[in-house]
Amino acid sequence: MFNIPQNSFLFMAGVFVLLITATSIRLILRFKNADKDYTELRQRIQSWWIMVAIIFSALAVNRQLAIVLFGFISFFALKEFLSIVPTRHADRRVIFWAYLSIPLQYYWVSTGWYGLFIIFIPVYVFLLLPMRMVLIGETRGFIRSAGILHWATMLTVFCISHIAYLLVLPVKNNEAGFIGPVLFILFMTQFNDVCQYVWGKMLGRRKIIPKVSPNKTWEGFAGGLITITLCAGYVAPLLTPLNFTQGLMAGALISASGFIGDVIISSVKRDLQIKDSGNLIPGHGGILDRMDSLMVTAPLFFHYFYYMCY
Repeated sequence: MFNIPQNSFLFMAGVFVLLITATSIRLILRFKNADKDYTELRQRIQSWWIMVAIIFSALAVNRQLAIVLFGFISFFALKEFLSIVPTRHADRRVIFWAYLSIPLQYYWVSTGWYGLFIIFIPVYVFLLLPMRMVLIGETRGFIRSAGILHWATMLTVFCISHIAYLLVLPVKNNEAGFIGPVLFILFMTQFNDVCQYVWGKMLGRRKIIPKVSPNKTWEGFAGGLITITLCAGYVAPLLTPLNFTQGLMAGALISASGFIGDVIISSVKRDLQIKDSGNLIPGHGGILDRMDSLMVTAPLFFHYFYYMCY
């Protein structure tokens, strides 16, 4: 039941060591600075413990459970997106079909039906949703609503489902198993967010897009890009069939696209004048706040990985 390949097991253990270290540092800080409030830091670390435990447990049991987990992540992400972006009252019956795309998309994933997986939402759902809107007969706000529903479904269902499809690809690195590529994209994407934040805090001077994300700097972006590129070069051969050079390219792709995903959701929140997309994850905000980078890195890495290895 928990037959985890060696490299994936060691990598998972390493992540838990990082969490233990972060927890210990927080406790030390609280002890040395009793007058300071570390509530948000505590919530963030606790949430990471829960998220990592859930994802690792699903991956350790079997493919199907992990695929179902990512299906639920898509559901909550779509639900959250549609809860913060205004939609027309008339579109409630159309939204049903957007939700219905989730079990169907993940069914194509579970069966390994690549041909339908890759076109179902971009073609069939893309055409179905506006047709259903037409049948309702409400034309006021039609273009805006069609854009919202299409974009929401693409980001939260189609893009995220690429992570799940990594699970059903033929295994080409037996020491990492089917878990390895998923661990690679999840860790590299989240680590990229941390690296760009840390480098930005240490060296950040020149703003990239201050009207969208004032804390994003060229120094933070460059520092994260270099760190993740080098890290991916060494980690990729352990968790994927990619070699060192291919891993470097994957790292650069993940770092650059992770930045894009982050600022896209930041733009959405600024447009809506909200700080967080929700409160599902204490210390982090909503699920979109945590999945923003992954919604862009997942499909781009998947197709790079698929082209290189399959």
